[in-house]
Amino acid sequence: MTDFALHDVDSAPEGAKPLLEGSKKNMGMIPSLHAVMAEAPGLLEGYQTLHGLFTNTSFNANEQTVVWQTINVENQCHYCVPAHTGIANMMKVPEEITEALRNETPLPDAKLEALRNFTLAVVRKRGNVTKDDLQAFYDAGYGQQQVLEVILGVAQKTMSNYVNHIAETPIDEPFKKFEWKKNS
Repeated sequence: MTDFALHDVDSAPEGAKPLLEGSKKNMGMIPSLHAVMAEAPGLLEGYQTLHGLFTNTSFNANEQTVVWQTINVENQCHYCVPAHTGIANMMKVPEEITEALRNETPLPDAKLEALRNFTLAVVRKRGNVTKDDLQAFYDAGYGQQQVLEVILGVAQKTMSNYVNHIAETPIDEPFKKFEWKKNS
């Protein structure tokens, strides 16, 4: 465990206090990720803003989960995979989708699999996707808007995955039952 502070509303820098209050109001708790990010109020605000923007994309709950979890699993985020498993359950995403994402097995829907493959291409190729990557995504029924929305999701998850790697963010109690390690 690293020595990054887990802030609450009292210990957080002034700029982070209202953000943490909002987290507590919206989620009933201050997630450990937010508690760590509070040390840099701009980071926490940026993360929360990107989260809000991503949840308002053209993607439905299943598709949002595919983007988030694909990135989390690819980046081997010990915190985000369990957290987004719990979030997926709250969003009523079918368990077969969640488990396929966690276990890196084929998704039960070809369009969702195309979304996962495109998201992986964006992450692995650092945005340098090929015309073939784009065409496969378009052939699955997605368009340029969704290409750009995947990038928004990657930006959001890069922030959280990297913070969690560096800070070794502890998993919140409600998500511990969904702990995860990447298959070898």
